[in-house]
Amino acid sequence: MSTRMARLVGVAAVVLTVISARAQQAVPPDNAALPEMPKQTTRTGKHVNRVIDMWLKNQPVYYAQTSGGGYEDGKRLAATKADYITYEMEHGPLDFKELREFMRGLVDAGPTRTGHKTPPVIVTLPISGTTDALRANAWMIQQALATGVHGILLCNAESPEAARLMIEAARYPFAPRVDGLAQGTRGNGSQAYASQMWGVTAAEYMRIADPWPLNPDGELLFGLKIENPRADANVETSVRVPGIAFAEWGPGDHGFFLLGRPGTYQGGGEASPQMAAVRRRVLNATKAAGVKFLNACNETTVVDQLKEGVMICTGGDSPAADKGRAFTKRTDPW
Repeated sequence: MSTRMARLVGVAAVVLTVISARAQQAVPPDNAALPEMPKQTTRTGKHVNRVIDMWLKNQPVYYAQTSGGGYEDGKRLAATKADYITYEMEHGPLDFKELREFMRGLVDAGPTRTGHKTPPVIVTLPISGTTDALRANAWMIQQALATGVHGILLCNAESPEAARLMIEAARYPFAPRVDGLAQGTRGNGSQAYASQMWGVTAAEYMRIADPWPLNPDGELLFGLKIENPRADANVETSVRVPGIAFAEWGPGDHGFFLLGRPGTYQGGGEASPQMAAVRRRVLNATKAAGVKFLNACNETTVVDQLKEGVMICTGGDSPAADKGRAFTKRTDPW
């Protein structure tokens, strides 16, 4: 190849790279083509997602967790006292067929003791919360939502751009316009199975399958795990991305980054100054942004956690949850 030809090839490669990068950037929606966001909910009665019912009453919620599981596991967990179920696929099996069967088991064993079709289910996925990872793996978000789950918790959420890409992947292109978000990219067909799990028509599903409280008619909840120093540096802006409803500080992963391998240090742990500072920063960021804070709670700490402003606690079926519900004088059945 001649020197001139080599230069032309090099220039062409640069041009194609620039074009490709621009094509991947968010394209603002045509505002004239999208409806206005409703200012208040148009619905009456129970929400599909019971967590929203509780938060509208300023009640904290408590979750149970399962790692994988199919139809029989769904039937078993349909009777949980937890306000929602975390379905863990960050480190558990990434199996969307099993998740679909889990949701079907919940439906078949329902309704819940609160009269909802199923307990809400929020999924964790093995996507690193970086811009590149979200752009490459948005398909996981759409696959998860197509099973009929009620939200996603993004692990290692390092940047507001990653959070934004998650929300855009979860929204339909015709969803109400939102400043700061590009047009949604969720595709046709995703509503078929999910609407059955929610007990609504496909048309109604596509109207309400939008982030709450961003959309007052929405039924989906999206959260961020702020669990490494890169995420810490951006937390104040990440939690303000439109569509984010809650966040947590990820003490397990933070300990890896800040303290080292478990067993190689004495004492400290979550109470160490650097860990306490991270937790305080994430808690303060959620309060400033008006989103909910998630933290581990046990029977000894739950009341203090609630006093501090925690609105999501672990241990949905535990005595800690019973103690927390009694403290906040919850009158709804569970």
